[in-house]
Amino acid sequence: MSNTPKRVPMYIQLKNYIINQMNSGVWKPGDKLPSENELAEQFNVSRITVKNAMADIVKQGLINRIQGRGSYISDDASNQLIAYEPQEIVSGSPLVVFLMPRLDNLFTANLMTGIEDELAEHGYHLIFKLTHDSQELENKLLKEFQQLEVNGIIIYPVDGETFNDQILKLTLDRFPLVIIDRYLRGLDANYISSDNFKGAYEATKHLTNLGHTKISFISTAVSGTTSIEDRLHGYEQALSDSGLFIDYRLRLTLSSGMPVVEQIKNYLMENPDVQAVVTTNSAIGLMTMKAAKSLNLQIPDDLSIVCFDDYAHSEHSEIPLTYINQNEKNMGREAAKLLVSLIQEPRQDRRNVILPNELVIRNSTTNPTVVKEAGSRA
Repeated sequence: MSNTPKRVPMYIQLKNYIINQMNSGVWKPGDKLPSENELAEQFNVSRITVKNAMADIVKQGLINRIQGRGSYISDDASNQLIAYEPQEIVSGSPLVVFLMPRLDNLFTANLMTGIEDELAEHGYHLIFKLTHDSQELENKLLKEFQQLEVNGIIIYPVDGETFNDQILKLTLDRFPLVIIDRYLRGLDANYISSDNFKGAYEATKHLTNLGHTKISFISTAVSGTTSIEDRLHGYEQALSDSGLFIDYRLRLTLSSGMPVVEQIKNYLMENPDVQAVVTTNSAIGLMTMKAAKSLNLQIPDDLSIVCFDDYAHSEHSEIPLTYINQNEKNMGREAAKLLVSLIQEPRQDRRNVILPNELVIRNSTTNPTVVKEAGSRA
């Protein structure tokens, strides 16, 4: 009998995505799920594929369907776990693991789609695991999968870490390992990322070219996460090249101590001269828009916003955000392509691949209006 692996059906991948959303706490008991049409559009599949995925989950009692109202997460769904269906993995077939902190947005979903599509074309199965932003869990999973003798690993590292013991060990042992989205300082490893410096530079230059002079940079913690560090440096270089002073007052680093929207709202009230904002992801961009609206600020007339990455159904937004497109499906494909090459020849030279990104201009940016008087946002 041939050991050639079969591709995991799309309805199983979609089913796993839905339950991963539950496991990671993105969708909680009682939450309403997106409609079948919305899921079909988001993942570019047919409605019958969505129906098949949903039918399996309904049978498990994880989803309740209410006639005329939609599908809701069951109260009994909290402790359920799922992985790819065992019968779809042929004994002896090549396996690749993808570790990711979370799967809660369009960027991460597209990244995984690119990885899976490329690996399937080369006859590999993908095992996907969430690390839930825990370096301890990340280390544990790396040890477990090495013991299981998987063929290779792609890892999207936990934010803020340099590198853990297992990443160092695997790299030194020449195990086929690709780091995605960022690189780890002090570690000569294979990695794939977009050009974070240039992306932030282009986002900021877009705003300075419009005439903005008070441009804020809003991010999660910068230190230790090279993708965010490089975006900050790109932002600062663009300000400098535009003849603007780098004002540290214009940087907001979000903390976990209070709701993000509230932090941004307070910041905008305390800094009424801010004309524009660059955010390091679309979630922060959307929360900045929400905070601005709570202060009766008009987007983009009172505040222009540029973010990294698109978000689901953005084309239906009242004001679609201008964003840096990292082409994450292609990033995923390139990471998988590099991993396959490493599996075939582990002793090859390290490769650091920086992929281009592009600025997509939409309705959230415009020329600055007259700066409001201090205190007008209170």
